[in-house]
Order: sequence, then C-alpha cells, then structure tokens
Amino acid sequence: MKPVSCLSVVLLLFLSVGTVRSEKLTVDPERSVMTIRAFKSGLFSAFAHNHEIEARGLEGEVVTTENQQVSLRIDTRKIKVLDPQLSADDRAEVQRTMEGPKVLDITRFPEIRFQSTSVTQKNPTLWQVSGNLTLHGQTRPVTVQVTGSGSRYSGQATVRQRDFGIQPVSLFGGTVKVKDELKIEFDIQTGSSPSMAQTGDGGEANE
Repeated sequence: MKPVSCLSVVLLLFLSVGTVRSEKLTVDPERSVMTIRAFKSGLFSAFAHNHEIEARGLEGEVVTTENQQVSLRIDTRKIKVLDPQLSADDRAEVQRTMEGPKVLDITRFPEIRFQSTSVTQKNPTLWQVSGNLTLHGQTRPVTVQVTGSGSRYSGQATVRQRDFGIQPVSLFGGTVKVKDELKIEFDIQTGSSPSMAQTGDGGEANE
C-alpha cells in the first residue's frame, strides 16, 4: 500500500472515532407523567388517607446510544394532588400543605431535577440508572430500575422525605401521619423526532 493510501486510512479511522453519534431523545411533556404515592401511618391511620400525587409537564432528555444518560426536570407548580376519595375542600387543603413551606416549598424550590451519573444496560429492555435527585434544595443519590425500549420507559423508586430536609406531615400528636418513604413511579415517553448528538474523543454528547 502506498504511503498516501496508508495516511488516508488512518485519517478515516480517526474521524470515525471522533464522530460517534448518539441518539438524543426529548421527553414529551404532554405524554410523560410521574406519580408520587404517600402512605399513612400512626395509631389512627385507619381514619386517614393515602395520597396520590401526579406531576405532568416533565422536561428532559434521554441519550440512548453512546454515553447513555438521562436528565429530567419537573416544575413543582405542576404537581397536583389527585386523592379522589377526598372532598374538593379536603383535596385543596392537602394541595396547599404540599405546596407550602413544610413540604415542597414551591416558592423557594420551583424545580425537581434528576441527572444520571451512570446507565447500565442489563438486557435489551432493562437498565439500572444511578444519578442525583435534587428535591427541596437537597441533592441525594438514587438508583432506579428502568424498563422499556424505543420511545417509552417506566420504572419506580423509593425515597425518604427526611433525606431531602422534609419532615413528614404529622397531625394530632403523631397519631395520624404520613410515612417517611415515598414511592415514585414514572412513565416517560419521548418525542417522535429525536436529534442526533455528535461526540468527540469519547466525551459527553453535545447538541
């Protein structure tokens, strides 16, 4: 092989490594939802209610090929109490408590954020996603098992309110209260028109 031809091959190999393209999918805020379940406890818990809370309008990105990563943003003002078993007045009271300084404190902390630090694919439809969750101004590590493929992914995780500086709501001297643990479920759907992010030298994907 002539020297010029050898140089051409080397350049082509270098360029192919430097232009690995990652599929970057945008979270569809209209079709994606996060559900938070808070469970009752205490001596008189039989007279209390579990709470079902829903967040829509999720934003974020999912990179599915090289440098796999996930980022999510949730506007705390869009988190709503469902609780169909409650009257409208009681549901509104729970909503005010959740939004207030004792729980989410949406005036001070308008967003909940998640940014992955590692994504491990267990099989074609199962991933272990570890990352940092920022809630109520506190950031803590969490790990989530995620299932799905293509444009739809789902999973769940359990977090403790106290880890994020939130004291679980307690009434009547603690005889009726909400458990520290919250169950978070999510159903993420991505847009139909993914963008392609180009990476260089094995680095992070950039727009």
